[in-house]
Amino acid sequence: MPDVSPNFGERRGGVSPSLIVLHYTGMQSCQAAFDRLCDPLAEVSAHYLISETGRVHALVPEPMRAWHAGQGAWAGIDDINSHSIGIELANPGDAPFAAPQMLALERLLAEIVVRWSIAAHRVIGHSDMAPLRKRDPGPRFDWRRLAHARLSVWPDDAATTPAPGLATPAAFDQAALRFGYPAGVGHAALLAAFRARFRPGAVGDVDAQDIAVMRQLGDTYPVDPRPPAP
Repeated sequence: MPDVSPNFGERRGGVSPSLIVLHYTGMQSCQAAFDRLCDPLAEVSAHYLISETGRVHALVPEPMRAWHAGQGAWAGIDDINSHSIGIELANPGDAPFAAPQMLALERLLAEIVVRWSIAAHRVIGHSDMAPLRKRDPGPRFDWRRLAHARLSVWPDDAATTPAPGLATPAAFDQAALRFGYPAGVGHAALLAAFRARFRPGAVGDVDAQDIAVMRQLGDTYPVDPRPPAP
């Protein structure tokens, strides 16, 4: 399919993509999202848009820098657009993701992670890298399904055992930073982003299970302190 959005540029510093960021469009139709992502006045884009029926629209060439992520950070990277491939899923934000759409996403992800040697734990949500601003792809997105296909990550059964000691915001935040969540966004935003992805439906103050899951993820997939190679 042709690349149709004019909203892209060169990746800064000559880097290659090492992250994949998943979004929902938050619009009422795929066509409305397509039109906006291709509108030069909107100055937004993504590499791909996947409709509810599973049609994949290729909008920006993968080697180029699409404008999908905005301000945020992950694993010490603050220019997410230069380091990532962005995939938009047509969804208003409060609806389940259709089965054909999820299947198309899995097929696309399987190709991208091989093409760019992207590790499963570097497939993230928009809310992961921008927890103060974004909520997508939201608590209705099936991250566990992607993890079963080795296209993202999910905590193992050991993480369901509550962590010993006090469940404190500081303990949770430290583990969240080790996994890759950005610094300086505040405990409440980190907890909300984490729960939307890994413990949908959990409410209230941080608890021992939140910390157990977050520590297990951070210990298994710690942030690499080295800068990404170009």
